[in-house]
Amino acid sequence: MLGADGERNYLLMIQNNSEARASGGIPGALAILTLDKGKLTLGTQSSGSAVGVMSPVIPVDAEQQQIYSTRLGQYIQDVNLTPDFPTAAATAQAMWERKTGQHVDGVLSLDPVALGYILDATGPVKITSPELLALAKDKLPTALNGKNVVPTLLSDVYAKIASPTDQDAYFAGVAKEIFGALSSGKGDAKGLIKGMTRGAAEGRVLVWSGGAAEQTIIANYPLSGSIAGKSVAPAQFGVYFNDGTGAKMDYYVKRSVQLVKECTADGYGQVKVRITSTNTAPADAATSLPAYVTGGGIFGVPAGTVQTNVIAYGPAQANVETAAVDGKKTDFAAHRHADRPVGTVTVTLTPGQSSTVELTFGKIVQHTEPNVVVTPSVQAVKDVILGTENSACGAGT
Repeated sequence: MLGADGERNYLLMIQNNSEARASGGIPGALAILTLDKGKLTLGTQSSGSAVGVMSPVIPVDAEQQQIYSTRLGQYIQDVNLTPDFPTAAATAQAMWERKTGQHVDGVLSLDPVALGYILDATGPVKITSPELLALAKDKLPTALNGKNVVPTLLSDVYAKIASPTDQDAYFAGVAKEIFGALSSGKGDAKGLIKGMTRGAAEGRVLVWSGGAAEQTIIANYPLSGSIAGKSVAPAQFGVYFNDGTGAKMDYYVKRSVQLVKECTADGYGQVKVRITSTNTAPADAATSLPAYVTGGGIFGVPAGTVQTNVIAYGPAQANVETAAVDGKKTDFAAHRHADRPVGTVTVTLTPGQSSTVELTFGKIVQHTEPNVVVTPSVQAVKDVILGTENSACGAGT
């Protein structure tokens, strides 16, 4: 895959965590990454909006289309409404080839937090491009490092650069500078491997190959972002977030996810998935934040408010049985994906508001310790995933 037998071209998607998608964030910045005998170069750069609308839509299997709508195959910004990265990647590959006529051998994905891990290894990268410096206008850093790259790309750029087109250009330019540092061999190789390993463990680095033999190997590992198969633990749960605001408000949402093992008398397992979300945006977010960040109410969500589709997956063969919001039973959408139960609840939060969603899964046949994977966000994973709780059981249960 590194080009040992000839040049390889990959579509690089940088997922923007400020606008949540199940596998991380909206694929706003795109680029072609070329690898030839191990040498890395960053080529053509583009944006999700430049790819446009697919008509006819790219076909996606009926099961996922029912859960996530035809938007999966219509907009490259929505290919990762599904948490299954192989589906998202194959769809993105088809869209890119239809739009540009260029064949790509696979799809790679990073988020700005993972870029921060790379910068921890390379050291600060100075911005030298006159175009980028002109866009920054002394309001954004002229050197990016592991600490400032996330707030710069996911928040400050929207406050300091008014035009969405210029924001895309800045985002793309920063990626080019970082990959330029990588390709020049700058920094500590051991630190780079450590950072990429951490990014992969947190779901921030994802890889898909269009070659069946290579993809069969990748599918054995969490790096594949698969929701089924050998990379998925037997009693694995998944909690994923899709933005419903149509904006960049997820930078301000703080979340925690916890599994609660409950007692049952029928010999099956039962687990409650508890998801707490808080909108930490300022009380005056509607006026103090740019309309591009709040959405300005354009999709029917008031400015400053965050709307999120919260999606929980249970282990294969189990059922999603009940849902509650802040302790009150609520309706929810129930589906199946690759024989896994899927429950979806929509949550709307005004600035300062918190809400807890609980989805209960029953008829769990796996007797191994449950674990959970979540959509990677701006938060550190250790702050999102809390330790599994065992609910108290009465005598004789």
